Amino acid sequence: MSDIFISPSEDVYIVTDFMATDLHTPLESKKLEDRFAQFFLYQIMRGLKYIHSAGVIHHDLKPGNILIDENCDLKIYDFGLAEAQRTGFDPTSFYRAPEIMLMWQKYNEKIDIWSAGCIFAEMLMGKPLFPGKDYENQFRIIIQFLGNPPENIVANVASQNALRFIRSLPECRREQMQKLIPGSNAKAAALLNRMLQFDPAQRISAADALDSQYLALYHDATDEPTATETFDWASLKADLTSDALKTAM
Repeated sequence: MSDIFISPSEDVYIVTDFMATDLHTPLESKKLEDRFAQFFLYQIMRGLKYIHSAGVIHHDLKPGNILIDENCDLKIYDFGLAEAQRTGFDPTSFYRAPEIMLMWQKYNEKIDIWSAGCIFAEMLMGKPLFPGKDYENQFRIIIQFLGNPPENIVANVASQNALRFIRSLPECRREQMQKLIPGSNAKAAALLNRMLQFDPAQRISAADALDSQYLALYHDATDEPTATETFDWASLKADLTSDALKTAM
């Protein structure tokens, strides 16, 4: 953010850096070279580390919400669905975590890690990893590659309809990531495997992903900041001056 001000009519204007395009644009036509996928994923995970340390879940991470400038620097944007903790069901998305599709009552920041994993795979493949047509089709595609969800995950399903659907699915085994993403190197496959875990507790954190072998080229613990305090959600409802808004943002 470069600046923020409030007009006489009390409209809020936020001035940001110019970003030429988003990640969706290059992915429409081809997969990325591994060096670009590596650099972009590093920046995504660095951003998520900071966001999550502030107690914020982006909740709608996808290529169209990742902006790119002429230097290939990324910015995560569109926090319209962001929240500290989410409940309920979401619109259809190729990047939606299984705990959202299974209608868990509560879920955490690990939904962003799943989304980042889907984006990572798409950068390597040049197409969406789980291109579901609807709720059921999306989940069927996921289990074809990742196997059936473990019982501790199924136990958290709140919807009886969703539970019956899960129980009706055929038994599937988890595929090896290098088979799932042909041509990917072992380090990329190892990281992706940890990002795409059914169990959020087993899913790698953004901080640990930065410490992975795949991102070692860019990893610098002294330049991967965390928030100094958690975000105050009550401030969104407060009547703030422009100076107070600048401080809050």
